[in-house]
Amino acid sequence: MNRRHVLAILGFASLWPVRAVAQESRRVPVVGLLVTHPPLTDPMFDLVRAGLRDFGYEDGVNIRMEIRTALGQLERVPELAKELVALKPVAILVANEVAIRALKDATGTIPIVMVGYTVNDPVAMGLIESYARPGGNVTGIYTMNSVLVAKRLEVLKEALPQVSRMAVLWDSGFGRHQLDELQRAAPALGLDLQPVDVRSPQDLEPALKTAKHNGAGALILSYSPWFWVHKARIAELALQAKLPTISEYHQFAEDGGLLSYGSVNLDNWKRAGYYVDRLLKGAKVADLPVEQVSTFKLTVNLKTAKALGIKIPQAILVRADEVIR
Repeated sequence: MNRRHVLAILGFASLWPVRAVAQESRRVPVVGLLVTHPPLTDPMFDLVRAGLRDFGYEDGVNIRMEIRTALGQLERVPELAKELVALKPVAILVANEVAIRALKDATGTIPIVMVGYTVNDPVAMGLIESYARPGGNVTGIYTMNSVLVAKRLEVLKEALPQVSRMAVLWDSGFGRHQLDELQRAAPALGLDLQPVDVRSPQDLEPALKTAKHNGAGALILSYSPWFWVHKARIAELALQAKLPTISEYHQFAEDGGLLSYGSVNLDNWKRAGYYVDRLLKGAKVADLPVEQVSTFKLTVNLKTAKALGIKIPQAILVRADEVIR
């Protein structure tokens, strides 16, 4: 090998670190999403993309979304959290406390953004120091779910004043706090609650039949991520069992449930674009305030009411944000 070839090789080698650094500097930012139950086809993911688009980010062009879902296998959540952390994303969006806890165990620095249903107060849980200044690596949106649990019970009782016994469909992996809130509120409403712990879709039909057989005149659906995935099936089974039902998801009423009252949760996923943009522009996660949802929606499905032989009081209809006829 002559001297010219040696110099050429050495020259190329000396440029390699510069090129590698340049390529790294042009690396497309990664946004992680960690969910426990929904499939990749869930509309929430397209809403995240739309929210990013509002701030000039296009998935696959100048930003990359990396989604991990455990599809209900909660034992996989810690492993999926570590996978996302290894990608060094600008932020990881999460759907619930199970995902938040797994990520808190995996990283103390990568921003964790709450955009799904956070059932319990994040300050009380120790996830943040305050809403105005979270102080750690968690920020995002608190959906006020725990505040609304008893309110849903009140709405269902107002719609069905003659009912004295109601079943509570709950998932003990997620809903202990919700059940406690309902049981505290029930006596003042003259209600006897019948908790029905359901941990799998296969248990839904027998659980509702048992609730009806045991004298429940209505059903309140507590939060569980897999209840969200199977909300249409739950609405169908509740109708078959002749159990008027209320849920926090407005989509539940659209799918055939009698009533829904809660935050419009899908908007939260679109709002994630704001947090990602702020973080990409240099904001510190510890200083990004946690937002509290302040807009709630009451939906009444009159087609379901008719099928159940129920007359919804006018006082509820005039307050409803949406009436499905």
